[in-house]
Amino acid sequence: MNAVKVLVTFGSSASIAFGIWHFFVPRAWKWYSYIHPSAAELVTAVRAVNVFFSLSLVLFGVMNLLFIFGGRANRYAVVVLLAATCILWLTRVVMQAVYPQGSLYPGLQYGMLAAFLLVWLAYTAALVLEVLRVPAAG
Repeated sequence: MNAVKVLVTFGSSASIAFGIWHFFVPRAWKWYSYIHPSAAELVTAVRAVNVFFSLSLVLFGVMNLLFIFGGRANRYAVVVLLAATCILWLTRVVMQAVYPQGSLYPGLQYGMLAAFLLVWLAYTAALVLEVLRVPAAG
């Protein structure tokens, strides 16, 4: 397996795992208990955003795997998808650095930052390798 496939497999596995885990975060962390009972629309909005976010992580992870391993995507499509995924994960890294989550437990926010950085670096390295790859003759 080449380096791009290894890097995308790592990044996609992490993306999919984060996405699946995030479906259960509101219940595990009792998100809705922090929202005033009269703010029913806010509960609905938070639920919708979380489902959309969680599903997006899973779908991006799956799409990256399908594009890299499926053998049907052209190079342009792979580069565009990897670039979009890199932008999403870089945004998450920046958000974690500027507005850290996980501050309730010592070290958790830094562990989250490290995890997000690793995923972003894996996708970014795969993108760079794909952009620099010399297309096969033919």
